[in-house]
Amino acid sequence: MDLSELPTLRESLDAAGLLARRSFGQHFLLDLNITRKIVRLAEVGADDDVLEVGPGPGGLTRALLEAGARVTAIEKDARFLPILEALADHADGRLTLVHGDALSVSPQHLPGHPTIVANLPYNVATPLLVGWLTGALAPSSMTLMFQREVADRLVARPRSKTYGRLSVIVQALASAEIRMELPARAFTPPPKVESAVVRIVPKPDSPTRSGIERLQQVTAAAFGQRRKMLRTSLRPLGGEALCSAAGLDPTARADAVEVEGYLALAAALEEGRAGA
Repeated sequence: MDLSELPTLRESLDAAGLLARRSFGQHFLLDLNITRKIVRLAEVGADDDVLEVGPGPGGLTRALLEAGARVTAIEKDARFLPILEALADHADGRLTLVHGDALSVSPQHLPGHPTIVANLPYNVATPLLVGWLTGALAPSSMTLMFQREVADRLVARPRSKTYGRLSVIVQALASAEIRMELPARAFTPPPKVESAVVRIVPKPDSPTRSGIERLQQVTAAAFGQRRKMLRTSLRPLGGEALCSAAGLDPTARADAVEVEGYLALAAALEEGRAGA
């Protein structure tokens, strides 16, 4: 495999006359030094099965291939397929391209338990992450680029302004840590916000599928009225009785409850203890 014969990423974009589409949330990382660092942070090694979403011109893809990974790349924007196909021609069978929307591609068409490494399109980053954590794909780890605001929410602690439903769901199902920060100028075109790389590793003892559904229910209710006491915001699910069954103060507000408290609420709802 010799990727050195390929034109640079910027040359490929210029030759094709391609610009990022705002409607797709596209911002490209063209600096291979940065993409190589992301791959190191992802701990990708030879023969690892990696899923990438939104490769665009293939900057991160090149770094993954250099590390010896087998890459499946999902690209929605057909304009980039010729550039990616040229990359695949130099990848000795290690790059599989899927033209489609990552939100709707069936896990049956993807490698099982992959390592996911991606500079996610900003407009679909959160639903993709939640889907991977709660769905059938079961990734072994995820190293993902987000807007800094979203990254902060993923790792937020109780009683902070950024702590919310996304914080609870992610931290209940995985460990999450910000590993790298990037200024807007690192991208082409520069976004209006800074970005961060988050390393997310699913927990081996995650709740069952039904437990996850209950967790989504209680977090939606609690943070849907985050300024109100739990006994009020959770009233449709059992209110004060549910809080008591979970061992929580019914006068607490959503942003004061630890992740373990929400897991206790989900378990109490699952077991029908609210009416006990």
